[in-house]
Amino acid sequence: MNTKAYSKPRVGLYSTGLAAYWAQFPSLHDRLVSYNEFIAEKMGQWGEVYNFGLVDTVDKGIEAGKYFNEHNVDIIFLHAATYATSATVLPIHQRCQAKVVMLNLQPSDRVNYEKTSTGEWLAHCNACPVPEFANAFHRAGIPYKVISGLLGLEKTPAVSVANETTCNRPEAIRAWKEISEWIRAAQVKNTLSESRFGFLGNTYSGMLDMYSDFTMLQAQAGIQLEVLEMCDLDALLKTVTEEDVARKEAEVREMFTISGDSPAEKLAKKPTAEELEWSCRVAAAQEKLVGKFHLNALTYYYHGADGNAYEQLQSGFIVGHSLLTANSVPCAGEGDLKTNLAMKICDILGVGGSFSEIVTTDYIDGTILLGHDGPFHLEISEGKPILRGMGVYHGKRGSGISVEAKVKSGPVTMLGVTQTVDGRLKLIISEGESTKGTIMQIGNTQTPVKFSVDPDTYFERWFEEAPTHHCAMSIGHNAALMKKVAELMNLEYVIL
Repeated sequence: MNTKAYSKPRVGLYSTGLAAYWAQFPSLHDRLVSYNEFIAEKMGQWGEVYNFGLVDTVDKGIEAGKYFNEHNVDIIFLHAATYATSATVLPIHQRCQAKVVMLNLQPSDRVNYEKTSTGEWLAHCNACPVPEFANAFHRAGIPYKVISGLLGLEKTPAVSVANETTCNRPEAIRAWKEISEWIRAAQVKNTLSESRFGFLGNTYSGMLDMYSDFTMLQAQAGIQLEVLEMCDLDALLKTVTEEDVARKEAEVREMFTISGDSPAEKLAKKPTAEELEWSCRVAAAQEKLVGKFHLNALTYYYHGADGNAYEQLQSGFIVGHSLLTANSVPCAGEGDLKTNLAMKICDILGVGGSFSEIVTTDYIDGTILLGHDGPFHLEISEGKPILRGMGVYHGKRGSGISVEAKVKSGPVTMLGVTQTVDGRLKLIISEGESTKGTIMQIGNTQTPVKFSVDPDTYFERWFEEAPTHHCAMSIGHNAALMKKVAELMNLEYVIL
């Protein structure tokens, strides 16, 4: 199974101008167009850009609003190229409701004071109209964001008398980092709106934090939900061939280390040939389930009567669900749909998203151990994950193969999705460092994480946000990026 390449978001772009300027300063129009085209080309590495060009009259603004609606853009960047009246830009955003981010990007690090003419100055007065635009948007009830900095050209245009080679200036680097993050955030919203989450089985009984309103999740996150039964998977299991099993076993042996007996846990043994064959057979059926129902994520859990054939089926879940998670179909256990959403957000951003919960605290190292009994995001593993045969799935029925692994050392970000008392989704975001600390050899995923505060302070801050007891672990420090996802999707958030 190949990792899915997510579609680029649809990015709207236009630059501002004033029609009266063009006859007065003949070279200004083409100069601003060149800046606009530079921005469009650079944005193209992250998104599918729909560039309207210059908006310099009210009629052009009306036309631009219709243009962006026709192309169903996910976000609009307003490039303040020079002064323009707010009456030219407001009609755009009254017609197209996509999030607007204003770009106050000056071409030069400073004007050439001795040689600057009025026409030259107008190419550098980017900040001039921004407060007027902001005022109009605010009074019209249109939310907006602003990015200020340098344009970041690699070469000064011949028409300029100032230094416009600013690509290495920190003001340009920071601005373009912000722009790229907004486009990546737009990709999350775009992809979620086209994503189908499967819900297989039920939610672990008694875990009140797990229960979710499917309609609420679709309304606020844009996802589609497909309720699945164990009989759907069982029917596909019957179609699995020996060739399917062999293919899965080859995939498993390439991605995992097959363990010996654990020196610490007598229940954790070297997987038997029968256990490995069963996990591979179930993994092949899980892949077929994803294909049949066109799933982009899967939330699962099953607890049935003693001796139920489906109990044996679910005992083989962890390996296949880990393989799916590594292939852009994140899988969340215990029926935790909200954490599945967190995992999907991380996966779309390309930063992993492994199913985790707080395990224990190392007060000597000052770290908190986070992990679970599976599944695991194999793409962010420190080395090859280990497969162990588990005599018991603690707190659950059955036995089988489990994954023991650690997220790679370095910066990480925890993303929790919870639900507020008034039924709103809320993102809880915190950055930390995955350390090289020791983990237990008990067939579970575990990662020791050091946060900026001591463990007890961190616990108190995290718990006071009323989280679910699961979260998604991603690699990198992604708080600024995840904040933009929340803002673009109109979700509550907190950064600890």
